[in-house]
Amino acid sequence: MNMHVSIGGLELKNPVLTASGTFGFGLEFAPYGDLEKLGGFVAKGISLKPREGNPMPRIAETPCGMLNAIGIQNPGVEAFITQALPALKGKDVAVIANLYACDAVEFGKLASVLAAEEGVAALEVNVSCPNVKEGGVAFGQDPAQITKVTESVKRNAGGKHVMVKLSPNVTDIAVCARAAEAGGADSLSLINTLSGMAVDVRTRKPRIANVVAGLSGPAIKPVALRCVHQAVRAVDIPVVGIGGISSAEDALEFILVGAHAVQVGTANFLRPDFSFGLAEAMEKLLIEIGAESLEGFRGSLELPL
Repeated sequence: MNMHVSIGGLELKNPVLTASGTFGFGLEFAPYGDLEKLGGFVAKGISLKPREGNPMPRIAETPCGMLNAIGIQNPGVEAFITQALPALKGKDVAVIANLYACDAVEFGKLASVLAAEEGVAALEVNVSCPNVKEGGVAFGQDPAQITKVTESVKRNAGGKHVMVKLSPNVTDIAVCARAAEAGGADSLSLINTLSGMAVDVRTRKPRIANVVAGLSGPAIKPVALRCVHQAVRAVDIPVVGIGGISSAEDALEFILVGAHAVQVGTANFLRPDFSFGLAEAMEKLLIEIGAESLEGFRGSLELPL
């Protein structure tokens, strides 16, 4: 079965991507499988300058998931270009850079730095980060800011595919999806983590130093599926589904509601080899359930009248 997908001009050999922050810069997972078995991977978030991230502890396990507040720890875009990209040269896998910045202008500058890099197939814009210049309001919770940031990245991307990653911590995901589309996004990816926290009754302290963290893993899949379903119906650009995928059936549920591709996140920590075999497992399951093609299966959910 042909598993090739085209996401707004971004050509992938199969619909399996790995989510930013869960797969490093790719080579960290090379001992566990062949990177070329992936459709692509989204590198950990990068900023113009290096970031140390949040204080420890930054991760806590929860029932059916995990909390994290890493704080976009990264070596900066220069190190990404001079160290990570050269190490990936010659690999037949799409490398998507995830962008982190604190205002629209900075997002544009970061995009312009990456625009000329041949090893970068696309830019994923993280609009779930704090907008420091706007009083700490997250970009992803303000449709006007989503449009503004997307426009800035698109204007400076040098023709590269621009994917906007949306936050679920909003009242109406469809409004945010349309805002990104209005800003010129070529595709959307969703969802980012849900806001959550954990506390210790014995120490009477938060389990995460940052107090509030992002919840991911199987626990969030129903929310992610709902958001993808709503976003697909709200926009005309492709959508990539993220959230709690830990089996081929999980992945195909997102395709069924209309996603063009999926990103695997937390499952990479549980099973570092998981993503490498997912496309093949999806193909086998499609054949098993009698689907004639991936394209024909996509968006074929039968809704009640």
